[in-house]
Amino acid sequence: MHNFGFALSGAWQVLLAGLALGAGLPILFALGIRSLAWGAGEASVNPSGVTAPGPRRPLGTATGYLLFAVVVLGVVLGITFIVAGGFGYKMSFEHIYPTFIAK
Repeated sequence: MHNFGFALSGAWQVLLAGLALGAGLPILFALGIRSLAWGAGEASVNPSGVTAPGPRRPLGTATGYLLFAVVVLGVVLGITFIVAGGFGYKMSFEHIYPTFIAK
């Protein structure tokens, strides 16, 4: 019965990592696109048919760029993890920032 508990313990960790890395980064990217669109302002059409830009929102633009930075950081860390493993190192976050330790 203990094996079943161990399996479930490992399963939720895999599920959490899959959601964070597998679906989390694309969701953050989509939110970044949406934030940039919101930051650019909505266009309005005058009765004469002329399209006028709406008010710009710098907070939306800054939020979009911040979300893109998080996505790029996640991709770079993932590639670094794969490359470090290929060279016989492992990546450690003991000091907050990633360091490489020989296996």
